[in-house]
Amino acid sequence: MLQIGDRLPEFNLIGFDDKMHSNYEYADKYALAVVFTCNSSPISQAYSERLIKLFEKYEDDNLGIIGINANDAVQMPEDSLEKMKLAAFHFKLHEIHFMYLKDADQSVAKRFGATANPEVFLFNSKRELVYKGAIDDNWETESGVTGAYLEDAIEEALDGMEIDFPEIPTNGSPIVWKKG
Repeated sequence: MLQIGDRLPEFNLIGFDDKMHSNYEYADKYALAVVFTCNSSPISQAYSERLIKLFEKYEDDNLGIIGINANDAVQMPEDSLEKMKLAAFHFKLHEIHFMYLKDADQSVAKRFGATANPEVFLFNSKRELVYKGAIDDNWETESGVTGAYLEDAIEEALDGMEIDFPEIPTNGSPIVWKKG
């Protein structure tokens, strides 16, 4: 399980574009948010457009955001790579360079210590973990948000500051782990 200050684990995962993507593709980013998310959780779905808005808001500041789906596609067919491609097309991820990756063997989620969808791991320019946890405090309505945890952490990370609240418990659905 990653702790604040730990380095970004290496990964090489297939994306909705059928290409392999690694952490090294994001080496030039000032900050990198790795978000464990999925198609099947209503909580993840509620956050999809908010994550895209964050990406678009901070893209010029050189923020990278990657979505990783680690749910077992046998138990959750809606989290298969094919269904991920449909979701990516729906949200036009191919137009904004927001990558959505499949962690089919769940090894990346285990290295991160991810437990929920969505759950964020934010890394600074040195690829040290500076924030982990929830996106905000209200998954049901964006207008009801009073604590924009990820956005605040992004601002502080891009400014090279220490994150005021580096760990906020996630409010997501549990990752669906493979049986056995």
